[in-house]
Amino acid sequence: MGIEEYIAHLISSPNGNSCVKAGEVLEVSHDQVTRLLNNEAYSGRDLFEKAFPNLIAQGGTLTVDDSVIDKPYSNLEANELVGKYWSGKHHKTVKGVNLIVLVYTDINDCCLPVNYRLYDPNDVKTKHDLLQQMLKEVIHWGLAPKWFTADSWYSSISNLKYLRSLGINFQVGVKSDRIVSTQKGVHEQVGQIDFIPEQGLITHLKKFGFIKLFRTTDPDNTKRHYIVFETDTNELHRFDRQDFKQIKKRHWNVENLFRALKQVCNLERFFVRKAQAVNNHIFAALRAFQRITCWAKDQIFKSIYAIRSIIFLNAQRAFIKDVVA
Repeated sequence: MGIEEYIAHLISSPNGNSCVKAGEVLEVSHDQVTRLLNNEAYSGRDLFEKAFPNLIAQGGTLTVDDSVIDKPYSNLEANELVGKYWSGKHHKTVKGVNLIVLVYTDINDCCLPVNYRLYDPNDVKTKHDLLQQMLKEVIHWGLAPKWFTADSWYSSISNLKYLRSLGINFQVGVKSDRIVSTQKGVHEQVGQIDFIPEQGLITHLKKFGFIKLFRTTDPDNTKRHYIVFETDTNELHRFDRQDFKQIKKRHWNVENLFRALKQVCNLERFFVRKAQAVNNHIFAALRAFQRITCWAKDQIFKSIYAIRSIIFLNAQRAFIKDVVA
């Protein structure tokens, strides 16, 4: 058996996943599945090469985000990549594996993961270091994005300057205490600005340069702030609320990715401990998402969430025919 069979198992399995379960479905010993996960060495480059033929490489939007793969019962000493991380889902610190993904949405709105990293709590590299590595790689491999989006975690000055050096426009979230200067010699936190025009406010971000600032208000009256940078200053002045909403909509694709990975691709359901085995399982889950997204794009079925019902509809029909016969 190979990784493609394991990927197909992840897509089709309704009740979780384990090496024993995969062995039963694929009609091989569970040891073969374990060896596959422990001995192969898949990487972000492998994920990119599978995605690239399905994408328009120029002019799209790159988005980064990370998610905690829950492992509440794991032993921190026995599991190489398990650490303690803040979870937006649970609103507290939990045990798990931290997955960082770069997602690319092309100009035709095809959205696929193109690179990833698993954060190692014992490594000296930060998530900002890993992001910059991933950006450098996908551009070297052939992507030419026009835009980059991220939440406030990834809006450090170091990351913003790196994006500028690559010639990539960005729209990223910022915390309310970020300092800007709209009038020379006057500095203020973005959260303290009384009025930000609907079409955005041209201002100077401390230690970076000129950006356009936007504010949104959630239904619970929580204010959020975003900054936009364009390499062409004239384009920055023309950038309006409609442009802002369009880029923000593309950013939401990464949230859809993580939801589908957990609900459809069995991302969280693995029972291996070694870093290489965990990496290979997560690679397989990301590849599963790529495959079902391309199938939906080609209208093989209506949505990525429809595949399970199609599989079991056919299985149920076959069962009924056998029983009646």
